[in-house]
Amino acid sequence: MAINIRVDSPNIKYTEEFIQAKYEYHTTKITENNNNNVTLSPESHKLLIRTQVKLPKIGVMLVGWGGNNGTTFTAAVLANKLKLKWETVRGVHDANWYGSITQSSTLLLGSVGHEEIYAPMNSFLPMINPDDIEIDGWDISDMNIADAMKRAQVLDINIQNQLKSYLTKYVPRKSIYSPDFIAANQKERANNLITGTKSEQLKQIRADINDFKSTKNLDKVIILWTANTERFAEIIPGVNDNADNLLKSIADNHSEISPSTLFAVAAAYEGCTYINGSPQNTFVPGLIEFAEKKNIFIAGDDFKSGQTKLKSVLVDFLVTAGIKPVSVVSYNHLGNNDGYNLSAPQQFRSKEISKSNVVDDMVSSNNILYKPGEKPDHCVVIKYVPYVGDSKRAMDEYTSELMLGGHNTIAVHNTCEDSLLATPIILDLIILAELCSRITIKRIDNDDDANSSDGFITFQSVLSLLSYLCKAPLVPAGAPLVNALFRQRAAIENILRACLSLPPNNNMMLEHRFKF
Repeated sequence: MAINIRVDSPNIKYTEEFIQAKYEYHTTKITENNNNNVTLSPESHKLLIRTQVKLPKIGVMLVGWGGNNGTTFTAAVLANKLKLKWETVRGVHDANWYGSITQSSTLLLGSVGHEEIYAPMNSFLPMINPDDIEIDGWDISDMNIADAMKRAQVLDINIQNQLKSYLTKYVPRKSIYSPDFIAANQKERANNLITGTKSEQLKQIRADINDFKSTKNLDKVIILWTANTERFAEIIPGVNDNADNLLKSIADNHSEISPSTLFAVAAAYEGCTYINGSPQNTFVPGLIEFAEKKNIFIAGDDFKSGQTKLKSVLVDFLVTAGIKPVSVVSYNHLGNNDGYNLSAPQQFRSKEISKSNVVDDMVSSNNILYKPGEKPDHCVVIKYVPYVGDSKRAMDEYTSELMLGGHNTIAVHNTCEDSLLATPIILDLIILAELCSRITIKRIDNDDDANSSDGFITFQSVLSLLSYLCKAPLVPAGAPLVNALFRQRAAIENILRACLSLPPNNNMMLEHRFKF
């Protein structure tokens, strides 16, 4: 249900061009931290936040379009746009966006007496309607998206039949196949390839982006990697350690420049946001520096969909409850092509790293439970089991120490349809990244500052606000890494509120705890 939110405050101004909010940002600075003495200083900053109201015509280009996630995303956008219904053994289903925070979650507005009032997240600020997204992309397989959807075996056959005539028209553009970076078992799919040197491949990717943008008359293009997991690239001084060296290495056709990094460089050249939905280290130091020079957004790494999302909740719950996790063991078996690719050791290692680091910040937050350098034993196992297809099995065991030598073990068995969890995350990444491109901010000290249109800045290139949606969040240099899920969600919610000059939802509820 659509809700129209309008804030009645002298601190907010609505124009045809902007929603403009005066906002006082409160934070706490540590001014002394030695010999167990910590001195805190409250700080406040007066800000002016502008959100551009006009929505652009947006296109999305998926790298790995013919895979499980790419085909499911395309099918979901069309099914919702066409308002499809289909019959299953459990009855008739309507197309929806369950699993998307922008489309299917709500935020607390406040309360009227004992009743709390909520509104959809996408009602706070103007956001892209999924129905309006144009889709294109690349794949190493030339199979059209209808046939690729059938190959993926994710969606019910009745919805596939309704979408087939639409999806047959979608054919992926040629992509890059590098057997050094993905598993050799993907060779049989690789019949739709951009050949030539890395410079020539980069030139072709840029031409594809421009062709899509001009053909569809788009204002913005967002590029998202949802292709196979690559092995980690080596960080080599003189090769990919800074922007100039990275570009020179591409010109020299250096073997250690991965396809995903090449796509990201093309995105930066064309002014496109680039999102990495797989766990490899696409964002080598040279790429991050190049993105900053080109003033484009980058975000990643790896979609946070099932097991890792639950882990970021459970470990946070245990540690903040004063309980000490000492062992976290995760076992997965997966039968789709992602699982097939991950059966190769180097590709599995990329996934293992992205899944393993998720508990680190929560552990380091509690020096009562953990001595410096101490961590729980953390083991991740992934096995390829073809029969289970896209229906991933995840089994976790969390063993914790209790008081006086006691122990507590939580065992979780999670069966999840992998691509149906990842697809709404893809949508949220696109919508929130686009929204961030319309938000600017500046500090104000007086009325002259508030009335001037100069001095506004954008979010940093590394778009850490999207950490809620990523297993291994990328954060700007010097920023703290936050994996705790509810802190990540609160950051999104409270920035949306700040854009409307509303205070953070701090859950203090003092008006209900004291008789003012």
